[in-house]
Amino acid sequence: MAFVSMTGFAEGAGAHDSLRWRWEAKSVNGKGLDLRLRIPPGFDGLEQPARLLAAERFRRGSFQVSLTVETQEAVRGLKIDPVALASAVRLAKEVAAETGLAPARVDGLLALKGVIVQEEIVLADPVQRAGRDAAILKSLANAFDALVKARCSEGLKLAALMNGQVDEVERLTREASALASAQLPMLRERLMGQIKELLDATPIAEERLAQEVALLAVKADVREELDRLKAHVQEARALMASGDAIGRKLDFLSQEFNREANTLCSKSTDIALTRIGLALKAVIDQFREQAQNVE
Repeated sequence: MAFVSMTGFAEGAGAHDSLRWRWEAKSVNGKGLDLRLRIPPGFDGLEQPARLLAAERFRRGSFQVSLTVETQEAVRGLKIDPVALASAVRLAKEVAAETGLAPARVDGLLALKGVIVQEEIVLADPVQRAGRDAAILKSLANAFDALVKARCSEGLKLAALMNGQVDEVERLTREASALASAQLPMLRERLMGQIKELLDATPIAEERLAQEVALLAVKADVREELDRLKAHVQEARALMASGDAIGRKLDFLSQEFNREANTLCSKSTDIALTRIGLALKAVIDQFREQAQNVE
């Protein structure tokens, strides 16, 4: 299974006897498999098979699938909607009584929208209906297959983008490691300067100075966070190369990335290291946004 995005659009069309139809299917990111169907009256039997077709091809995503059906004009007749006509007659009488104008004519009432409607042919024969539904479902399967290709194509672009973001996290982590290794001498120098200012050049025991430096070094030690960031980078690459449905795992991993970057910033005693931590947070946030589009 390729790296798959949850974003895509596809169409499918077909014909059977006097019917013509068109499917439209689009998907966006979603926590689970959420399929919303819009099917004309008389085609309700298509809903359950359509859901099965989607479940065979997709694992996650929010889908909107609509069916538009047209019947050839030659096989359709006209009929009057009695409810709409009765409402139109009643309104015409009320208007005539209130205004004193001449009552509406029959041709005017029939010209009102909804009074005369085209009558669709309903297949009463189960065999004919089954043949029609099978043809419509076949075109839906073709539309879903095209949607799978569209999501895979989008997934290739998404994979390239996210791999670049992981590379950037790795680069920033290396820079942070180089700065972190230089923190101990900097802490010692900074502490010496502060002591001189506070004690007015009064000498302090080297042993006491070493203890204070050690305490500060423990508080500012970010090696554990950096090691976990390196491990998360390797895990992200392994997931994206696995070919599985990894969207949820990548979303969770991005949260772990963010937790380490936050701790790195909070422990940092150097402005340069803090800047790297903030840059990490920015890249990780972008990574998380894209991970939410992965199936």
